[in-house]
Amino acid sequence: MKEKMTEIPENLKKSVLVKIKPTPYEQKCLFNVADYLIKRTSSIASELNLTGVSARLVGSAARGTWLSGTHDLDIFILFPEDTDPEYLEYYGLKIARKVAEESDIWQEQYAEHPYISLKFKGYDVDLVPCFRVSYASNIKSAVDRTPFHNEFIKENIKGLEDDVLLLKQFMHGIGVYGSELKTRGFSGYFAELLVIYFGSFDNLLISACDWYPGMTIDMMGHGTLNHEEPFIMIDPTDPRRNVAAALSVDKLAEFVDKSRSFLEHHSKDFFFPKPVIPLTDSEIKNRLKLRNSSMVAIVFETPDVVEDVFYPQLYKMENSVPSLLENHDFSVSNTGSWAGNYSVILMELLNSTLPNVKKHQGPPVWIHKHADKFKAKYKDSGNIFSMYIENGSYIVEKVRKYTDVKTLIESKLLTCSLGKHTLKSIKKGFEVLEDDEICRVKDPEFRIYLRKWL
Repeated sequence: MKEKMTEIPENLKKSVLVKIKPTPYEQKCLFNVADYLIKRTSSIASELNLTGVSARLVGSAARGTWLSGTHDLDIFILFPEDTDPEYLEYYGLKIARKVAEESDIWQEQYAEHPYISLKFKGYDVDLVPCFRVSYASNIKSAVDRTPFHNEFIKENIKGLEDDVLLLKQFMHGIGVYGSELKTRGFSGYFAELLVIYFGSFDNLLISACDWYPGMTIDMMGHGTLNHEEPFIMIDPTDPRRNVAAALSVDKLAEFVDKSRSFLEHHSKDFFFPKPVIPLTDSEIKNRLKLRNSSMVAIVFETPDVVEDVFYPQLYKMENSVPSLLENHDFSVSNTGSWAGNYSVILMELLNSTLPNVKKHQGPPVWIHKHADKFKAKYKDSGNIFSMYIENGSYIVEKVRKYTDVKTLIESKLLTCSLGKHTLKSIKKGFEVLEDDEICRVKDPEFRIYLRKWL
């Protein structure tokens, strides 16, 4: 079996590379734009009499591992290591804003410190101020590592660029590429390190078939620290960091599963999957009928914050709302979440309604003090149907406060654990949809998500 699995057809890989490898003309255009922006950045720094400030292209564009059609440029504005952080922030933004004056559109973004994102001649450009530190272990902010990543990959990737392109496209195709908190998958740097470590795209996929949570790769022999993530790849430039920290166990499992499937059934569909068609109203209704369960969707306006701020709050809400339902005796069997202009929390329940009566067990009769208190509490209550003894304990049949899930959510949603921005948006208003009312959500991307979820 192992021998058969190693035989990835060369013609298949070549046919994929034809589509994803940038042409010489595409490379020339990209580097012309990058060179111009670097020179312009350096020129502005000189005009401002800033000593020791330089600009550098980093990321996949600098390393020859970018996919054709992805026109992203990361240009770092490097300040001397001893620069005051406030000085860096002020002049870093001042330089970036001056460069951005020539762009089609730009905006300030915020991570550990501000940076500028802009559109320039069809390219998505990030201008990022950082410290030019001597060692990655001396970083003052997370972005300071990136130049070290750049140099390590450039020194070790030679001859393996095509393998990286194949891996990135494979990851794109199966939906596990991207370390942002929306995806929780593999970063580009992580993918490059995997190819360097295993020596080829083929070897990597063969190895991946036997991966498991807790896998550890320490390619430079730094010695691992206490990391608890599903996969551990010690950063060769900084032994304190796990490159795979963002990878979720589900994305790891999907990569293992698809690697096995691809090695057994070679197909370009893994790299270029067929487009998913949005569900129609009738398909939604038919699928709900076949499942014979209850569906509930909470719909609210997506907060105007960056994705890495919002998505943890969305996932927090997805985990919190089912707890509310289960605390009121509704059984939740599945959950999901999606976000576009508005956001949707999906839940599948065994039933969306419950009986009016709720059985509540009290203390054993022979625990005298507690038994008396229990009887006194419910003796004259208008909120119970009956009281009796069962297996030696008091039982009351109470009137259930919430008998349908929609009323419960509408009444108690704000008591759930919600993030700051999500809470603010929900306070403005939200809607609870049941079963085929979900058809009222018309966004095609949501309908595509729903096809996968149902």
